[in-house]
Amino acid sequence: MMAAETETEEPGLAAIRDLKRTVFALREELERARRDTEEAVRQALSGANAEIGQLKATIAALRDELQEWPLRRDEAARLAQAANLDEIKQLRAGMAALRDALEAARLGEETAVRQAIIAAQDEIAQLRATAASLREALEQANFSKQADIAAARAQDHAELVQLQATVRALREQLQAAPGKNPK
Repeated sequence: MMAAETETEEPGLAAIRDLKRTVFALREELERARRDTEEAVRQALSGANAEIGQLKATIAALRDELQEWPLRRDEAARLAQAANLDEIKQLRAGMAALRDALEAARLGEETAVRQAIIAAQDEIAQLRATAASLREALEQANFSKQADIAAARAQDHAELVQLQATVRALREQLQAAPGKNPK
């Protein structure tokens, strides 16, 4: 009877040993899967944080550049105004010289003086038109930069929302993974 009991117990013990080995192997595989998942989440967060840092740096650089635009515009306007004043002084000096020439040769020079004044007025009008177009171009560039910054912010926000959704999904997967363990 003992031999019969040993024979029936041995297959039972072997099955238990096999089941224990299987459980141990499954636990190791589950631990490995958890470590891999945790590493993937760490890498994803690290990459997201790096990208967010780069985007913040880009935004800061764009903000700095945007803050410099009024200074550049004011400097360009000041330079254009100084050039206009200098040219106006030169034109006034030229007009004074023309007046002197007009007095010296009244009749013959009168037509030439009028033409010089008209040319000077055309040049001033052209300079004013150039200054206006430069101001308009500066304003257009400023609006364009603002639009670019708004687009970059919108893209950054969309990426942040997407990264948050990915992190939530990974958390849910991690939380759902222990529930699938065989008991």
